[in-house]
Amino acid sequence: MAQGQLRTNGMLIFTKTAGYRHGSIEHGTEVVSKMAEANGFFVRHTEDASLITKDLLKRYKIVVFLNTTGDIFEPAQEQALEWFVRNGGGFLGIHAAADTEYDWPFYGELVGGWFMSHPRVQEATVKVVDRTHISTKHLPERWVRTDEWYDYKAQPAKDVHILCELDTNSYEGHKMGDAHPTAWCHDKFDGRAFYTGGGHTSEAYDEPDFQKHLLGAIKWITHQDK
Repeated sequence: MAQGQLRTNGMLIFTKTAGYRHGSIEHGTEVVSKMAEANGFFVRHTEDASLITKDLLKRYKIVVFLNTTGDIFEPAQEQALEWFVRNGGGFLGIHAAADTEYDWPFYGELVGGWFMSHPRVQEATVKVVDRTHISTKHLPERWVRTDEWYDYKAQPAKDVHILCELDTNSYEGHKMGDAHPTAWCHDKFDGRAFYTGGGHTSEAYDEPDFQKHLLGAIKWITHQDK
């Protein structure tokens, strides 16, 4: 199935948790849904993994994993999501999407990294590495904001495009070293994929710059970045 066969501007937001459940899920889902709908998307939200089938995913252009955690899929659902991405579907992972499906190698490649640990919620400086991307072009070179800053088990693969890194001198408790990416994207499968480490707190979704960051990601994933 080619890119053009996926239904235009359909978005599925998925928030199932099998581990820690973020209190920001409901507000984050509401904000992302309203923002997407205001930009011409039709949106469906579910936590029912049994709905993740090829027949359902054919209706959508993008799937958003918003603070999912743990082992949330059976093999048939894994196969459906992989089919979707390999046939032009887009994927957006927000924050704890990296704390999901550790035993599924394809998912690790899709998200680009898996969660390892985090310090307390605190202010930090995000270094915007690429200020030409639609998700980051509105941001200052040094973006100061408060969130829960993840350490990842490893650096993203070399074919993943890094958009933002953390200034590790600007906050306490990091464990990855000075090279510390926090937002990236790739299109090494037929569908585009984007991950951002922000989005732990409910307040994050009320930040205009973070909203524009997410909307830019959505537009890039769905080839509306021109």
